[in-house]
Amino acid sequence: MRIKHCISILVAGAALLLAAAVPAQTIKIGFMSTYSGPGAAQGDQLDKGVKLYLKLNGDKLPPGVKYELIVRDDTGPNPDNAKRLAQELIVRDKVQFLTGLVWTPNAAAIAPLSAEAKVPFISMNAAGVSVPYLSPYFARVSFTLWQSSYPLGQWAAKKFKRVYIAVSDFAPGHEAEEAFTRGFREGGGEIVGSVRIPLKDPDFVPYMQRIKDAKPDALFAFNPAGRQATAMMKAYGDLGLDKSGIKYIGPGDITTDEELQGMGDVALGVITAHHYSAAADRPANKAFVAAYKKEYGEKLNPGFMAVGAWDAMEAIFHVIREQKGKIDPDRTMELLKRYTNPNSPRGPISIDPDTRDIVQNEYLREVRRVDGQLANVEIETIATALKDPWKEFNKKK
Repeated sequence: MRIKHCISILVAGAALLLAAAVPAQTIKIGFMSTYSGPGAAQGDQLDKGVKLYLKLNGDKLPPGVKYELIVRDDTGPNPDNAKRLAQELIVRDKVQFLTGLVWTPNAAAIAPLSAEAKVPFISMNAAGVSVPYLSPYFARVSFTLWQSSYPLGQWAAKKFKRVYIAVSDFAPGHEAEEAFTRGFREGGGEIVGSVRIPLKDPDFVPYMQRIKDAKPDALFAFNPAGRQATAMMKAYGDLGLDKSGIKYIGPGDITTDEELQGMGDVALGVITAHHYSAAADRPANKAFVAAYKKEYGEKLNPGFMAVGAWDAMEAIFHVIREQKGKIDPDRTMELLKRYTNPNSPRGPISIDPDTRDIVQNEYLREVRRVDGQLANVEIETIATALKDPWKEFNKKK
């Protein structure tokens, strides 16, 4: 018995030594955001969402599995630079996931690389509707402009007869315009004018004057979230469009939570359709906002990009856990196609297995003053578990 006991101790000890000798498996995640240039504010939202998620959940991986976040600055809408950085992450750093991306042109440049290298690419923000078609290894947890702008057009047709459209002149702006126009015209509304505003260093004043002269019932606007949204809002107020009775409406990009306080009272009453508001009273959102404020300051609100970053990391960690750290790209994509999260800060979300795009609620919101601060108050849910309408209208044969 004593000999058997000694042998058992030796075997157990050897097993422990072997376990200790096995190196921890490290999952490499390539994270691309915008840290410099005019889009740095948007990139900062992604960065804050990622870092908050990792601080609170970074240890929730299988035993022996760790992660390494490899960060790159794409400097703004620069497809060539983004493509070069992605190639470095794939070839040199050998990442197993690509994620991040504020800008649609950058995501479109990277998607074919993810297909060639079979590296799953989870978009935190870039919203161009056709990007998923560029790679079977692409999935999106953010949104498309069709998801917000099409149901907003349907709603607006019940409230206004004549609308003017002003959008930034790049793919998401074009998509917002097309989506709103379709929804609005289906309800019998009239588009009295439209303009596409240059993305670089725009002067919004002459455009607002043109809109004021057209005397529409409402202005549907889209621009990249951040400083441009504030500049356009101020031009709207400075030229007195609000006092002329022209209602300001658009997707949630025009009154982002992190920019809202800087817009001033002119933003009061602005109506948007969007999938997220920091003011929402969902328990998961209250917990998220509280954690965000604790980490970054009581005066800072998370915007929808921070939530997109949070949800992307949750999806990545989910597939890592499901595979116990042994990442297979095809298995990863199958898991993402079946991914659901009932407790995102934005409400229940899932991935459409046919398109690898987000399925989520859309909320009608109005800017109001709450406890002395401007807030996007959710008035109603105008679409539940909404797939991307563009893909529903343009199904692949």
